[in-house]
Amino acid sequence: MDCKVTNFYNHFVKIFIVNIALIIFFISLVEIFFGYWFDKDNLGPYMREHRMKKNLYTLKTENEIYNFTYKRNYYGFRAGDDLKPEDIDVIMIGGSTIDERYKPEKFTIIGYLNESLKNNNHNIKIVNAGIEGQSTRGHINNLKHWFPKIKKLAPKYIIFYVGINDATMNLNDDIINDYLSDGWVINPSIIESFKDNIRSRSLLYDTVRKLKHKYYAGNEEKRVIYDFDYMYKKKKHKYLSQSEKLRTYDVPKLTEQNKKRINYYLNNIDKLSSYTRSMGAIPIFINQEMSETIISEKLFIMNDSLISHCKVKKYKCIDLAKKFVVKPEYFWDGLHTTAAGSKKIANIIFPELISFLKNK
Repeated sequence: MDCKVTNFYNHFVKIFIVNIALIIFFISLVEIFFGYWFDKDNLGPYMREHRMKKNLYTLKTENEIYNFTYKRNYYGFRAGDDLKPEDIDVIMIGGSTIDERYKPEKFTIIGYLNESLKNNNHNIKIVNAGIEGQSTRGHINNLKHWFPKIKKLAPKYIIFYVGINDATMNLNDDIINDYLSDGWVINPSIIESFKDNIRSRSLLYDTVRKLKHKYYAGNEEKRVIYDFDYMYKKKKHKYLSQSEKLRTYDVPKLTEQNKKRINYYLNNIDKLSSYTRSMGAIPIFINQEMSETIISEKLFIMNDSLISHCKVKKYKCIDLAKKFVVKPEYFWDGLHTTAAGSKKIANIIFPELISFLKNK
């Protein structure tokens, strides 16, 4: 009896091992022939942090509560899953002030711009490619490692909403050259980068992520709550108009103090222009505004330098800082805009922006 049991057990183990080996072999064949292991356009370790994201947020503003889901699609854009790369005509790049993950899409700058385009019968839609924390250094990385790997992506325009993160960044040489860490386009950990590379190339893993992104509603326990009403009342910021800044700031002194920063910034602007045109697209640059801090002085002189540089280089630029008369109700933390602030910005830049887009 014991011998029979032992033989049965050994036979069962052999069958089990053979079946497992066959399954592994079959999966390996599928991965090799249908996976992305040899696809030169596969994103590999790039952009994994920003693709197929689905996070739950709650916004409290003007005594209203909005529960919404922040999504980034398969290609990394804050857009619908049905978006096809070949249908994208205009992309807008920026940091958190364009990503605006803390608000429903309809309350973002791009949301209001798209609403104006639709209301004015323009068959154009701007796609949100904002990444929280990115400066022009990170935007360059997008054009080098993100957009070129999206098959059939051929935008006519790329809009850059720039200035604030370049005004705040450390100009240490090591940091300047560390493009890939800007906005976490690639995980700086070698081990994590290796894992991300494997995950993005695996057909099985990619399929599971797609299914999860489509059907997973999000983790309610990780819901992030933004209370604009509380933040607005808690922090009192000072705001100056462009004319007041010209009377208050020592422009020659600021120019001299920030010479290295300005040169680095404008050099990146030239790189962005060059990379954009190499894609067959036209770049448009828009400067930014914020509340009064020591950073705002740097931003002011960078904004001024950008517009002067655009005139020399004949770039398409919109001087938002000059036209935007800021008010406390436009910002909830002195840096990021409320719905009213985003709408005001969209209304200011829309007329110039549409004149650029119509020319194409």
